[in-house]
Amino acid sequence: MPGPKPQSRATKTARSNGPRILEGTVTATDGTRAEILKQYEKAVVAMQSGDYSAAHPAFEALLKTAPPEFTDRIRMYLAACIAQSTKANVTFSSPEEKYDYAIALLNDGHFEDAREHLHEILQGDEHADYVFYGLAVLASMTGDAQTCLERLADAIRLRSLNRIQARSDSDFQDMADDPRFTELLYPEA
Repeated sequence: MPGPKPQSRATKTARSNGPRILEGTVTATDGTRAEILKQYEKAVVAMQSGDYSAAHPAFEALLKTAPPEFTDRIRMYLAACIAQSTKANVTFSSPEEKYDYAIALLNDGHFEDAREHLHEILQGDEHADYVFYGLAVLASMTGDAQTCLERLADAIRLRSLNRIQARSDSDFQDMADDPRFTELLYPEA
């Protein structure tokens, strides 16, 4: 049985110089690689300067032509552009609405974004007990016991009912074994 027909040197060279399909991604030849790298650098500069509306489509276009070694990084930058664009477009009609958004971010694990929104609310109203409570929850979830205790004390000082709420709030479960936490929630004991 005859084996595969040997390819001529000219056929091998012609095939190796054209774009290759690798896992659904077109990879560039050496001739276009420099151009792709320029586009990539331009998109990164746009993103770093905060121009997410320019960076987003640039990264999407690059995803179709970039070499495989760039695709993971491009996807990461694309996700960052989407997150930043969404963040910039969110508007709130009240501090309470902004608080609800911050808590949603907190529940989704976006701790720094949640913290940023909560601090923005405090800039407008330094007596917003619910914000101090939210910051206490955030600190508890991120393992910052001291800040948790301080923010919860602030929340209780501004509104004593926060003490009762914290007693049954599962978000403070990591604080349950801390005697300072127990003392804060049950001062009469």
